[in-house]
Amino acid sequence: QVQLVESGGGSVQAGGSLTLSCAASGHTGSANAMTWFRQAPGKEREGVASIYTRTTLTYYAESVKGRFTISQNSANNTLTLRMNSLKPEDTATYYCAAGVSVWKWLAEGQYNYWGQGTQVTVSS
Repeated sequence: QVQLVESGGGSVQAGGSLTLSCAASGHTGSANAMTWFRQAPGKEREGVASIYTRTTLTYYAESVKGRFTISQNSANNTLTLRMNSLKPEDTATYYCAAGVSVWKWLAEGQYNYWGQGTQVTVSS
């Protein structure tokens, strides 16, 4: 089992920055990928950024490339999403997810563990 707890959400004006953190506990070594998803009101959940834990390969949605950076700290089992140049369309609940056998990072069904989410609101 892996437990995930997100933090760092909040309200910010357009152009601002936020850093989200996801604290992982339990059998964290079993996860091969950790990913940030988000869901805006009335929209489907979408993948934002992913990191494969053993290779450190990263992937980003086109809408956040160049603005968001995903990173992992293996020493304290923390996943981080640094978000710069935020836009109102980035407003959503952001979720951290971990999977033990992920080969398509956008495929939600491949993730075994999910956090409760943290709200990000960007005002214009």
